[in-house]
Amino acid sequence: MDMADGFWRLALCWICIVGLAGANVQSKVRCTKQLMEVDIVRSSPQAKIYLQQFKHFPDEACKPQFHDGVATFKLSLLEQDMLRCGITRVVNKVTGQKMYYHRVIVEEPADSSKHTFTVKCVITEVVVEPEIAIAANHTAVRRSVLPAGFQEPEVIDIHEEISGSAPVPILGVGVRQGGVLVTGELNVSPGTPLQMEIFLDNDSAPIYGLLVTYMLVTDTKTQEETIIINGCSVDPYLFENFNTVDGDFLTAKFRAFKFPESTYVQFRGTVNVCLDKCPGIECSNGQVGFGRKRRAIEMSGTDKNKLFEVTMSTFIKVDSTNDVTIDQGKYLH
Repeated sequence: MDMADGFWRLALCWICIVGLAGANVQSKVRCTKQLMEVDIVRSSPQAKIYLQQFKHFPDEACKPQFHDGVATFKLSLLEQDMLRCGITRVVNKVTGQKMYYHRVIVEEPADSSKHTFTVKCVITEVVVEPEIAIAANHTAVRRSVLPAGFQEPEVIDIHEEISGSAPVPILGVGVRQGGVLVTGELNVSPGTPLQMEIFLDNDSAPIYGLLVTYMLVTDTKTQEETIIINGCSVDPYLFENFNTVDGDFLTAKFRAFKFPESTYVQFRGTVNVCLDKCPGIECSNGQVGFGRKRRAIEMSGTDKNKLFEVTMSTFIKVDSTNDVTIDQGKYLH
């Protein structure tokens, strides 16, 4: 609890789990500010339970622990750890509310079924002033809050007002190879032409637009390189600028690459979610990021870019060859 500046900061957590209709899987989510804990009852001893894109990922922190037929994931929500296992965070820049989510997959070999669940933790921080101690000899005087001669009208005209709230955006991230969207883990060779796609869910797409402002690649250990900064690609030959037609579906072409001592490459990005469409960013090569025209940039306010901020990630697995690598801060082709 933070007492700085004479305020108490309280964390209130709402917990929910969403699954595919008809999926006969029992599950439960527990949330704190530091941890998302997910329990899923194993339908059979043969059932496989894993995080999306992490079926064969070697990090034990991203695998469930099994006890008495229940698989339990313990996923850190701390700033420095949340991307380790692919947690996505959505921050409402107006209210400060934070939503963390991941997708869990349950495979049942007996009937070849596969069920996907989105598990969420929503955390809202509320600032509350502490009570002020009043001296024993303090005298309080109550004053009227109504002016002299005030008379309440006998008839009050009440107009009905209907207000709604926009949905919290859910982002999807996919990689397309040869025109085919690859689901699950992607295993490719260095130099393979690929296309990354970042898009909004069906409920959010008519309301919001997207803008990738920052992205890096890492071997998930000690090495990392920035590939997009301030909305523009550092090396368009290796990873192009994101483009868009309608504003809620972004695409960028790139070639598969790897780090010298790792077969896994994780992309970590920051995505702004704007009302309607995001204005693009003019890059040094004269291109305007994300397919937006200069006129749209000049007419759009910068505040739109801060409606939501999403921290996301995705993985690819690259075969162990040295055709295209990232080494010591330079791209090697």
